[in-house]
Amino acid sequence: MNVRLPLCLVIPLVLGACTFGVPVGERDGVKPTKTASTKKSKLGNPSSYVVHGKRYYVLDSAEGFVQRGIASWYGIKFHGRKTSSGETYNMHDMTAAHKTLPLPVYVHVKNLDNGRSAVVRVNDRGPFISGRIIDLSYAAAKKLGVKGPGTANVEISVVQKGQTRPSSVVRTIPLTEQAAKDVPLFIQMGSFSSQVNASKLMRVLHAANESSASISKLETENGLFYRVRVGPLFDIDEANAIVQRLKGKGFQTARIVVQE
Repeated sequence: MNVRLPLCLVIPLVLGACTFGVPVGERDGVKPTKTASTKKSKLGNPSSYVVHGKRYYVLDSAEGFVQRGIASWYGIKFHGRKTSSGETYNMHDMTAAHKTLPLPVYVHVKNLDNGRSAVVRVNDRGPFISGRIIDLSYAAAKKLGVKGPGTANVEISVVQKGQTRPSSVVRTIPLTEQAAKDVPLFIQMGSFSSQVNASKLMRVLHAANESSASISKLETENGLFYRVRVGPLFDIDEANAIVQRLKGKGFQTARIVVQE
């Protein structure tokens, strides 16, 4: 990892006929695993934070989260240092770092290149390299066969406390590689010709602990509009997870859009 945190749509233009929130049933061949109860750490769970000029939005809940991408690993350089959650990093423990999952949380990691799988405890932030979704500890990388090549294609899915296997999850069909890297995504909650109405929605969102929402203006041939949005985001899986969370709070108008 290169960075450690301090303690303390017009989508069809890109996706064609792709859709979001495609249900996925339980996967075969997952070894039963029972996890301990977890409680959010006092450190490492801000509503959002900025690294290298990019803002990341920490999820309130990890329920139903699944993601595919590249895993890497970090070892002796960080051994003995504090993680973002305040725990001491031990390269020989089965742990990992993730940019936006609440800390700590258990995730099932499947190496799609060799079929190996394991459950790790996410207690740190990172990796902050484009395309990488999780940084494994030395022990986890060794068990999953990632240590040698350095990176691997993986799928991660959250294991809730007391579960014997990952629950059925909601997966997203990813954006094209070009779009995922270069096109900022937003969660749009509403667009209004009246700034007063936009401000009302903002107050409701803030009351629901969605403090990262903001209002942006858009000039069109039909006049000025005030859009209530969360973002920008650069990972379609995380954007989809935020939409599911918002809809769970009753904000049924939440949808993913791309920056004009």
